[in-house]
Amino acid sequence: MSAQNGPLYLGFDLSTQQLKAIVITSDLKVLYEAKTDFDADLSKYGIKKGVFVKEETRAVYAPVAMWLEAVDIVLQRLKDKGTPFRRIKGISGAGQQHGSVYWNKTGEELLGKLTPEETLVDQLAKTAFAHPFSPNWQDGSTQKECDKFDAELGSVDELAQITGSKAHHRFTGPQIMRMHEHHPDVYRATSRITLVSSFLASLFLGRIAPFDISDVCGMNLWDINAGTWSEPLLKLAAGEDGLESLKQKLGTVREDGGGSMGPISAYFVQRYGFPSDCSIAPFTGDNPATILSLPLRPLDAIVSLGTSTTFLMSTPKYVPDPAYHFFNHPTTAGLYMFMLCYKNGGLAREKIRDSLPKSTTSDSWSNFNETALATPPLGQKTPSDPAKLGLFFPLPEIVPNVRSGTWRYTCASDGSKLEESKNGWPSEADARAIVESQILSLRLRSQKLVHSPVDGAPPQPRRIYLVGGGSLNPAIARIVGDVLGGVEGVWKLDVGGNACALGGAYKAVWAIERKEGQSFEELIGERWKASEAIEKVDEGYRADIWAKYGNVLSTFEEVEEKILAGEERDK
Repeated sequence: MSAQNGPLYLGFDLSTQQLKAIVITSDLKVLYEAKTDFDADLSKYGIKKGVFVKEETRAVYAPVAMWLEAVDIVLQRLKDKGTPFRRIKGISGAGQQHGSVYWNKTGEELLGKLTPEETLVDQLAKTAFAHPFSPNWQDGSTQKECDKFDAELGSVDELAQITGSKAHHRFTGPQIMRMHEHHPDVYRATSRITLVSSFLASLFLGRIAPFDISDVCGMNLWDINAGTWSEPLLKLAAGEDGLESLKQKLGTVREDGGGSMGPISAYFVQRYGFPSDCSIAPFTGDNPATILSLPLRPLDAIVSLGTSTTFLMSTPKYVPDPAYHFFNHPTTAGLYMFMLCYKNGGLAREKIRDSLPKSTTSDSWSNFNETALATPPLGQKTPSDPAKLGLFFPLPEIVPNVRSGTWRYTCASDGSKLEESKNGWPSEADARAIVESQILSLRLRSQKLVHSPVDGAPPQPRRIYLVGGGSLNPAIARIVGDVLGGVEGVWKLDVGGNACALGGAYKAVWAIERKEGQSFEELIGERWKASEAIEKVDEGYRADIWAKYGNVLSTFEEVEEKILAGEERDK
């Protein structure tokens, strides 16, 4: 079939600040892109950076009507670019994780009766929802509810064992509990609760879509091992309204990440010219969609180096811990997605950069890079010099859960003789030390999940992909390889800021075109053109240097424990 009349696939990404859409061919070539920027295009809603913030309660939320309007805007923009909607055979996408949308019974009914003459926002915004807003992942209003979730099963460790994570402010279970406690009328008027991903899927499906098997793990309500809702946690969230009330509102979870949930709603067929047999595949969360933006194999890792730092890895091992997150893999049964999130990423590195003499070139990072690369690993010019270990948190950190601050320690090459460096050390040493610190934390927390990727190599990631602004930095790439390894090297992944939308589009291709038993990694791996998306930026594993960091890894953990102990004393 020629490229002019072959099937196309549409992927979405409904993030905090934008709705992106991307159209690709069966062989993964990008043909069309469009976006709705909420602040630029929909400022009439009064939002800032896509949300409202209520400082006194730390609540952060978005108007659902804005998202409805964004869908018609982005589709119109694709239409204006000449997108042949009639060729689109499958749609999937991603939604910001944890957010929830509260539909009423009228909304459920309206979904199946939309008329093409009116927009989504005109038909749904005023009457379809029990609550006009969706809590955002930045929300911090649920501390009391989180405390109850952490205690419900006996410990935070048990909650993480069951649901993949300890309780977090942004997770949907504590958010539903708060809604029930503070707005019981909204809770009782709610017919169905969707995640942002299943909200978007529901619009295209013309009925409420089931939860995706991966995104459901961001709720603190799903028992990952049992593959069912955790009844004690549902009871906790539902309060006196009881278990069954919440079970009915949540509905089912679709175990298969592929296949079709059904054909597209007639609204989109009549208004935009989609074919009536266009299939709606399951949508997933934005983090799971990121690992679908390339054929990520088990033991491959993605390090996202933006304002925050996120570490993602596909693994067959389920080893949950309160310090990180586990989700079911969005497409592949038997695999899990491991995720670490840090608040102190790019901003912390920028603070160190700005303490150094100003760069004399147009690259504001040039002096930082030169300084970091000129500094030997752990700041040791000779093995007898003290090794430098630091923690640099201009913001309160999640991993470990400590206040903002900077701590500098030294130890011997074997990790012994740990002591706090009362007088600090030259600011030049911080350039390498901050990157080492951030990557040592990744190595510490992922070490239980990796095994030897090739004969003769110690346990470590096979290949490391860097994304985000920090991926352009050669010093960071080198130190990632030094500390974390990567027997196949460190690579820069460039998908033009479209990882989630692209992951959604790839998911649609696999969902509709897979042969029986064919995994996402197999199908996408056969069609993915690595040369167009990735570039090797460091050799990765160097045995002697990697071992040097291994010698101080437990000492680095001891530094964290000392600071955490200080937090407990200061309470």
